[in-house]
Parts: sequence; structure tokens; C-alpha cells
Amino acid sequence: MPDTHHLGRRSVLAAGVASLGASWLLTGCAGAASTPVVPASAQKGAPARGGTLRIARPPASDAETLDPASSLSAYEYLGALYNRLVRIGADGTLAADLAESWEPDDKAATWTFRLRKGVTFHDGRAFTAADAAYTLRHILDKATASPQAAVLAPLIDPAALRTPDPHTLVVPLNTPNAEFPSLLTHYNCYVIPHGSAKSIGRTGIGTGPFKLESFAPAGPGRITAYRDHWAGPPVLDAIAFYSVADMSARSNALLAGQVDLLSQTNLDFATARVVAASDRATVARVKNAQWYVLPMLTTEKPFTDVRVRQAMKLAYDPEHVVKVALQGAGSAGWDNPVPPSDPVYISAHPAHDPDKARYLLKQAGQEGLAVDLYTSAYDPLFTPMALAYRDSARRAGIRVRVKTASADSYYTQVWMKKPLMATYWFTGRPVDQLFTQIFRSGSSYNETAWSDKDFDALLDRARRETDDTRRHGLYGEAQTMVIDRGGAMTPMFADRLVGISRQVRGYDEHGFEFDYLGIGLKGA
Repeated sequence: MPDTHHLGRRSVLAAGVASLGASWLLTGCAGAASTPVVPASAQKGAPARGGTLRIARPPASDAETLDPASSLSAYEYLGALYNRLVRIGADGTLAADLAESWEPDDKAATWTFRLRKGVTFHDGRAFTAADAAYTLRHILDKATASPQAAVLAPLIDPAALRTPDPHTLVVPLNTPNAEFPSLLTHYNCYVIPHGSAKSIGRTGIGTGPFKLESFAPAGPGRITAYRDHWAGPPVLDAIAFYSVADMSARSNALLAGQVDLLSQTNLDFATARVVAASDRATVARVKNAQWYVLPMLTTEKPFTDVRVRQAMKLAYDPEHVVKVALQGAGSAGWDNPVPPSDPVYISAHPAHDPDKARYLLKQAGQEGLAVDLYTSAYDPLFTPMALAYRDSARRAGIRVRVKTASADSYYTQVWMKKPLMATYWFTGRPVDQLFTQIFRSGSSYNETAWSDKDFDALLDRARRETDDTRRHGLYGEAQTMVIDRGGAMTPMFADRLVGISRQVRGYDEHGFEFDYLGIGLKGA
């Protein structure tokens, strides 16, 4: 989030919703002729100082917390309240945040981070290396149950962390990793004050451009500008959050002028056209922001057989899925989870080949294969993707029965339980994080339960390689292995269509997070 992919958010949908007060009526019935794109005024216009941005977000669990390390963290608040040591820049490369610089030893076995001076938390305390070390220990603490622990625990011994002075953090690794700083860009890695584990979920005290005024799990909240922010104060005076259960209700609130931005909402095409045609709202299009997957459980027949998995991939045409399910607003995935914008992305892939798919199925004793493919209304693209796959795979003699499951229990009753289903993730994960979290043997987020010792060993080799060119080559081999052997079909990368008010200025998003410092509203 996806997440980055926010599994804590999506696994439990709470009933408690904060009312915005008015009856929301759909306005602006005229439809645009084509998929809308972000207008120049929303992206480049200079905002006026001050004002309150109103954000509608989906409801979360009533156990939602402001602890960034938690699987139930209130994602929309995190980038406003906190900073990381390292972040992903707009160009996809690593950028400085609370760490001004970082360097490894000659084997990439020990990393030294030089931290910013003059940074304060919202309670006035100075940020030091002790806070950075404490944050890592908090993530690694089993009691925290952080999703990022599975990625960092094999690498870091919490007792080995060193803080030789208030502005230096030294991280010795259990095994060399040339990509280690990229793993600290995950949203679970926002820095919290030393000793704050028991209170951070309520207080939200960080070093970010906004500080907490109020917060209710699965409900409303408000944050206000932190004028002493180290990078300067934000444009806005405040951001107000409203929890709205239904996507149509969120869209109608936007059209009625009651909110300014729809967070964590990928508009369906029909709604996007209505929004783009309205006087009050428009649509921002974030390229390849989400990648969609049809995971096959490799522990369940018939997907235990690699020939069946290969046949399922060769049987369908990803470009057909993009055309039908996305109406062109995205890119074909060709079963590679690494987005085309990533520096290590490889474009090579097997071609769509229904005849070869038939041959492989016959070899596997699965001629005339029939499978159930589960989907739901949880995401507006799940069912169109499933139906497009069904129609395309029919040429290979595969009969796909699309079954619709309940949206509110989809990620507790279907995900990682049914042999074949639809899901999605947010792009923006560094490649080592992506492969380790979603494809490595034993990961709790390995949704296909794929276990391949050769793949795991290849990741270990890539991590140890300090030459960038050779390391990128190894990650290219890892992509080929996922395509050839893995259980994940990746038909498409979808552009995310975000509903925003025409009053919004300075909207700039990458990695499923917008610029909290620069976003604002049009002046009077």
C-alpha cells in the first residue's frame, strides 16, 4: 500500500461510519467520452496557504491504530504524522528523509545512517538516533506483530544496533544486503519516539508535517499543521478525515462538495466518468498504481503441478484483459509482479499460446480443465478481470466458473483459502521487499504458498551482490523464475483513478501516498 497493500485495513470492514450530515445525491449525469486524466490545475496549480482538506476514506477495523508498525495502522494518517529514515522519491529511487545519507561497508554487511539535526517530534522532543533504533526494535518485537518484521527479522539482531552519537545509527546485518535501505521505505517503518510503544497508537506523535488533534478508530479524525516541521510548515492548516462505508456514498459526497478527496478508493470507470464530468470534482490518474493478481494456491490441486500453472498463464492474453477490464487504463502484466517503471524490470515473457497451454494440460492429465475463480465487489476491477480471463482462457479449453463471494468477508474467507481467486496489491514496494514479502517461502503474505529453494537462494545471492549491474541481473532472473514456476498470474497493472475536488491544488502522488507538505486548496 499495498501497499502499499494494507491487509489490516482490508481484512475487516467495520460497521461504524461517521455521518457527514447531508443526503448525498448523485449529480453531474453526463458521461465523459473516454477515461479521464488529471487536469493541469489539479496537478500543477499553486495552492493558497491555509484551509482544511476533507478526506473520505473506507471504514477500517475498530482496532485501528496510529502505530505505524501495526498491521491495523490507519494508513491515511501515517505520511502526515511521521517520517521514515529513507523514502522512495518521485523518480522511484531512494531519497533522504530523517536520514541525510547512508553507506554500507565493503560487503554491505553493516550500514551507517547519518541523521538530520534540528528535527523535533510534535511534543517538542529532539529526534535522535535512539529513536531510530527504538523504531526498528519495536517493529521486530514479536508483541508488535508487525508485517514488516518478517522482512527485517532475518537481517537484524535488535541487540546489535548501535548509536555511537545522537545523529548516527549503525545497523549490522546478519547477512549482507545491498538493498537494505530500500526495506526501510515501507510504511511500517515510520519513526516513533523512544519508549512510545504503549501510547503511540493513540497519540500519533511523530516528526511529520501534521500533528494529531483527534482520532477515532474506524471513525472521524483531524490533524493540524505542525509549524515547526523540519522541512517547513505544510500549505494546509488542517486535514479532516471521515470514514464512509460505501464507495458510491464517498463518490456522492465528493460530487456534493462535502469532501475534497477520496482516499484508498479506486473509482470504477462509470463513476470516474461522472466525477470527471461534474462541476465540483475531477479525477487524478496515477499510472500503474495497483497490480492485480489471480493467485493459484500451489498447495492445492491442480495447481501443485507446475505444468498446470504454466498452462493457466499461457492460456490467456493479458492485453485482452487490459482492454476489457481496464478499458486501456493500465498496462499488461504478463505475470511479472515487478512494475514496468522499476529499474530492474525485465520485459521478456512467454507469449500468449493457447495451443501450448492445451499441450501442457494434456501432459499433466488435466485436459478439459475446469476451475472455480472467486471474485467479489470488494474492488470494482475484480469481476471484470475474472470475466476477461475466463473468456480469454476458453481458447485453451479451460472452463472457468466465476464465483462471487461476499465483499465484507472476502479477505478472511476467500483470500489464501480458495485455490484460485482475484486480489490486488499497491505498487511502490522495492524489489527485495516485493519478492521477500509475497513470494519467498514461508512468508505470511505469500498468497500462493509457493515454496522454491532455488528462488530463495537467488534472492540471497542478489542481496549479497554489491555490484549494481550484477544485482539487477539477479533480480531479473528472479522475475523469470516467478513467471515460469510461480503460482501468481499477474494480468495487469491498473492506473488508479482518484476522485478529487476541483478546489484541490498541488496534488502529487507516488507510491500510494501524496505530498502532504505541498497539497492545498484553491484560493478565494
